[in-house]
Amino acid sequence: MGTLQDTVRALLIPYKGILAADESDSTCAKRFDKYGIEKTPGMRRAWRELLFSTPDVSDGLSGIILYDETIRQKASTDEPFAEFLSKRGILTGIKVDQKTEPFGSAGEEVTKGLAGLPQRLAEYMTLGAKFTKWRAVIRIGTNLPTEECLLENAKRMAAYAKASQTAGLVPIVEPEVLLDGTHTLARSNTVLTETLRVTFDELKKIGVDLSGLILKSSMALPGKESGIAVTPAEVAAATLRAFTVAVPEEVPGIVFLSGGQSAEEATERLNEIVRQAKKTNAPWRITFSYSRALQDPVLQAWAGNSENTLAAQRIFQTRVQETSAASEGTYVA
Repeated sequence: MGTLQDTVRALLIPYKGILAADESDSTCAKRFDKYGIEKTPGMRRAWRELLFSTPDVSDGLSGIILYDETIRQKASTDEPFAEFLSKRGILTGIKVDQKTEPFGSAGEEVTKGLAGLPQRLAEYMTLGAKFTKWRAVIRIGTNLPTEECLLENAKRMAAYAKASQTAGLVPIVEPEVLLDGTHTLARSNTVLTETLRVTFDELKKIGVDLSGLILKSSMALPGKESGIAVTPAEVAAATLRAFTVAVPEEVPGIVFLSGGQSAEEATERLNEIVRQAKKTNAPWRITFSYSRALQDPVLQAWAGNSENTLAAQRIFQTRVQETSAASEGTYVA
C-alpha cells in the first residue's frame, strides 16, 4: 500500500492534471438542460464514459474526481468506473462534501459533510478511491466574506482533511473564491490571500500533513460583473502573490479550478501562471483540475447523441492536450 506522498506524486506528474467530473445531479442537470440532454442516471453514466474512454486521455490526466453516483456505476465493459480508470493509469478521486448550509445573516454558506465522514471514506476506499475532495464557497461582496465564515469553512475543511489522511486518502482542499460580483482584481487578491491563510492556519493547527495534500484554488480575477478586462500576465502576478504569502512551501502542488472561465481563458491564464511561477522558482507543482473548461465544448458536440461520440471525444482529446501543455507553460494558442 502506497503512502499519501506516493499518491500525491502520481497526481502531480508533469504534463498531467485532474479532471473534475464530480458534478452533483443538480449541477449536471443544468449543463444537460443547456444542450437539451435527457437528465437520467443512464445519460449521466454515458456522458462520463464518453470522457473516461477517450483514447490517450491518460496522456494528460493523472486523476479524475467522481461523484457518489458515478463511483457506483459501471462502464459498458461491465467494469466499475474506478477499475476502468485504473486500467488506463488514472487514479480515482471522490467528492465527499455534501453541499452547503446557510451561515450567519449576510447570505454566506458553509460546507456540510462531516457527519458520518469516516464511514463514507472507508466505503469509498473499497470502491477504489485513492483521493478525495472538499469544496467551500467564499463570496466577495460588500463586507464579505466575514471572518467568521472564513474560519468556520476552514475548520470544517481541516477536519475533513485530517479524516481523509487518517483513512489513507489524499485530500484535495478547495476553498473556492467565487467569480461572481463586481470586485476588482486587487480585491480578489486580498480575499484569496486571506482565505488561503486562514485555511492553512487551521490545517496546521490540527496536525494535517501538508506534504500529503493538494490545494485546489481559484485564480485571482475581477468579478465577472465588474466589466474589468485583465491580461493573463496580470492574473498570474496577482494569483502568485497570494500563493507566495499564504501557501506553505511544504504543500507539494496546487491545481486550479476553472470557476466559470471560458476554455480559452482558463488555458491561457494557467499557461501564464506556470510560466511566471517557473521564472521565480515557485516551490509547488502547478497544474489543473478543471470541470467546465474541459467539458463544455465536448458536451456541446455530444448533445446526448451517441452518433456524436467520436467527434466529441476528439474535442476532448484536444482540450486535454492544450491544458496539459499549459500546465508546463508551453501552450500556444
